[in-house]
Amino acid sequence: MSKKRKKLKGGKGENIQEKLRGKIMSLLNHHIHKAYTSAQVTKKLGFRRKDYNREIPVVLAQLEREGKIAKLSNGGYKSIREPEFMVGRVDHVNARFAYVIPTEGDQDVYVKTTDLKFAMDGDIVRISVQPGRPGQRPEGRVMEIVERTRDTIVGRIEFSTRYAFVIPDNRKLHQDIFIPLDAADKAAHNDKVIVSITQWPAPDRSPEGKVIRILGKAGDNDAEIHSIMAEFDLPFEFPEHVIQASDSIQGKITAKDISQRKDYRDILTFTIDPEDAKDFDDAISFQVLEDGTYEIGVHIADVTHYVQPNTALEKEAFDRATSVYLVDRTVPMLPERLSNELCSLRPREDKLTFAAIFRMNDKADVLSEWFGRTVIHSDRRFTYEDAQAVIETGVGDLSQELVLLNTLAKKLRDRRFKHGAVNFESTEVKFKLDEKGKPLGVIPKVRKDAHKLIEEFMLLANRQVATFVYKMKKGKDKNTFVYRTHDFPDPEKINSFALFARKFGHQLKTDDAAISNSINSLLAEIEGKPEENVLQQLAIRAMAKAKYTTKEMGHFGLAFEHYTHFTSPIRRYPDMMVHRLLQHYLDGGKSAEAEETEKKCVHSSEREKRASDAERASIKYKQVEFMESVGDKVFNGIISGVTEWGIYIEIVETKCEGMVRMVDMRDDFYEFDEKNYRIIGRKNKRMFTLGDEVYVRVKNTDIDRRTIDLEFADPSEMTI
Repeated sequence: MSKKRKKLKGGKGENIQEKLRGKIMSLLNHHIHKAYTSAQVTKKLGFRRKDYNREIPVVLAQLEREGKIAKLSNGGYKSIREPEFMVGRVDHVNARFAYVIPTEGDQDVYVKTTDLKFAMDGDIVRISVQPGRPGQRPEGRVMEIVERTRDTIVGRIEFSTRYAFVIPDNRKLHQDIFIPLDAADKAAHNDKVIVSITQWPAPDRSPEGKVIRILGKAGDNDAEIHSIMAEFDLPFEFPEHVIQASDSIQGKITAKDISQRKDYRDILTFTIDPEDAKDFDDAISFQVLEDGTYEIGVHIADVTHYVQPNTALEKEAFDRATSVYLVDRTVPMLPERLSNELCSLRPREDKLTFAAIFRMNDKADVLSEWFGRTVIHSDRRFTYEDAQAVIETGVGDLSQELVLLNTLAKKLRDRRFKHGAVNFESTEVKFKLDEKGKPLGVIPKVRKDAHKLIEEFMLLANRQVATFVYKMKKGKDKNTFVYRTHDFPDPEKINSFALFARKFGHQLKTDDAAISNSINSLLAEIEGKPEENVLQQLAIRAMAKAKYTTKEMGHFGLAFEHYTHFTSPIRRYPDMMVHRLLQHYLDGGKSAEAEETEKKCVHSSEREKRASDAERASIKYKQVEFMESVGDKVFNGIISGVTEWGIYIEIVETKCEGMVRMVDMRDDFYEFDEKNYRIIGRKNKRMFTLGDEVYVRVKNTDIDRRTIDLEFADPSEMTI
């Protein structure tokens, strides 16, 4: 605020008291929990006391007489507006404030840390909400902590002479955990540990805990990966009774099993998977029919043949809900006996499968389809690299079949995009690791035709299964089913993305009818450009999140009216649900109970998010560890985010993101221009804007917090 005090403007005949009434009511209604004296009102409104020392007391008295505000015994005035209440989850974004994300609808609410009542990130709270000022979020304060969602915390322990404390790995936990020396177990200084909370924070004390597990020395690969697993509450191993249940399964395929299935053991069948894959959950069968059409079968591991309802294996699979793929290991949904042996569609072994069989012409039209259980015998296991070499050269095992299938897959793909599918091809990275897990290099993953071939036939199976079940019953009374849905993007987010894209010189149409084609045009336009990965990631963030639900709402990103997940039951619980429901309806069963199925869908979506967050954390850890070793090397980067505390920059070469902190920019005082996604030097007028190309070097790395601090460098310092 300017040093000059405000004066209330008023033209000829204007009623100054009426203007004061509005300003006073706005002030008190915005701070419904506070009371202000006349002098405090004057100060809060930014007026000189002598200017309005008569009018403001008069107006306050009038408002009180009219019953619009209340006067307290201490002479203060407060709003009589009843606060609104809301229940939501705390997202404690930094040490100064948090957002409370409502459990149902509504806008996120801003809450100062001092008003959190010591709620921690992730806790479920009940808050009172007061309306925000025009153009700002509503603000709130915590009235009650409904549920503490974590009772263990992972972090690094440090010792003093009289006590220890644990610094949480989670960047959204902003208080260290006090550990009495007799509660530190055998932990040593700088160990990574898991602590159990014994005393929650209060006005006069920090949260207190005791060490319940020692993970190893900070910086050690296993200790850090175990820390990530503990942070996201991922299981370290299977319970013994679950292992025993898997070991006790009779793996022999009986004559009765085969008699209840279509026998595809004599039909050409093969798998295409990553080189290091062990769980092959999908296979393709192919044959040319007498009329010249093609029969293509998508055969999926029949996990539900082995994992029966209400068993230990079923309960464990439901609880995990998904496999989690960290940079150096997998946390599987099913024990190895199932995932890598009984259910894995290994070559030259008979395997039980659930299939979607399609008769197709050379235009990739589906002429007929069949769904049901099969038994297969895979003739060949391809890696993606093997299959790609055959597709590119036309030479090698099954060359004719692979080339033909690739041609059909391309037609399916082209048709999807013509119907409005969004062509997201974000760059993922993998790490070259040494025997101790130390990253030697960051390698972008490249998706070629072999990957897309398998993807298209998996998408086809998922779409056709969902469509088949949806159309089983006519009218509104549909069979309860598990759908994978993806809603239209939020207009506000897509408008913000369009503004961001414009900073790079790209245009984006934001009306519903044109948005998918416009996004595709943009993605094609930026291919190979420095801003490609930044814009792709921001486009994905602007989209709604895909989820599992019994409500059939279609899939915006794929442009499918009906879609489900049928093709990966070894690693996803919803696919197991789909297999069970599909077989139930094929057998003529009644519609499943909707409420219970929806609860399982919600649980699966939550577990999927947990897995995604853990995977990102493990990638970030390896990125930080890799960037720790690059010394003073200067990198080319793109500004990917601008905030009041710093500038986020994605390094083009490694796809790692770091920050140049505002406090480290000593050449000027920089101000944050939120509306225009930029910061500006107050004196030198130097600007840093989203999308700008910059040159940086690593200033500092923090493995515990998984952060990279950068500093600007001169381009002349880059080495070629």
